[in-house]
Amino acid sequence: MLIQGLVAEAFATNCYVVAPEAGSECLVIDPGIGVVPGLDEVLRRHRLKPVAVMMTHGHLDHTFSVTPMSGSRDIPAYIHHGDREILADPLKGIGPQLGAIFGGRLEWTEPDDVRELSDGDTISLAGMEFTVDHAPGHTPGSVLFQFPGDDDAQSYCFSGDVLFAGSIGRTDLPGGSDQQMRATLRDKILSMNDDAVVLPGHGGRTTIGRERETNPFLQPAHLTGHTQAPTRGM
Repeated sequence: MLIQGLVAEAFATNCYVVAPEAGSECLVIDPGIGVVPGLDEVLRRHRLKPVAVMMTHGHLDHTFSVTPMSGSRDIPAYIHHGDREILADPLKGIGPQLGAIFGGRLEWTEPDDVRELSDGDTISLAGMEFTVDHAPGHTPGSVLFQFPGDDDAQSYCFSGDVLFAGSIGRTDLPGGSDQQMRATLRDKILSMNDDAVVLPGHGGRTTIGRERETNPFLQPAHLTGHTQAPTRGM
């Protein structure tokens, strides 16, 4: 599997290109602010043809370039139905404080072809099959994209802002829920195999095993609501 990451100009958001191999169809995951030139270069270098844009959630730092990317290639954009409202009006998802960065208003047009994801979906695109796990807490419609790996012992999880190396996504923005995040961490994250590779929305890659051992948010005291630790991300 070919996985190429690039970091957006703002908020250091990770965008990923995923393909079975060079010279094939591919998926674009979370095209953030200013990534289109970098994406075009990655696609040219690896001779890739995008067939869909996948969004782990609706926050603007992960969706800013979805419309130009989708429109220029005439490809669909996928998002969980719980974040459909945020995609339609991105400022609803970030609140007035972060919205002030954009002057409190934003000229915005949704992609022409938006398709909604649901928990447990199995998607076949670009010669790959992967699953969608609804993982609310950071936003109502946050999801995990889980791809089988190159062998039976490894898999890949594109976690968006659910899980980072050493931290998790914040839950204090509109639609966020600390209670839902704890349930997501307990039921969705900790149920994965230790050797699963996590490719997060911000920061470097990690593994479930490493996070199970060292991430303070995955420890019993936090999951039962007895501790709080600083989060990151938009």
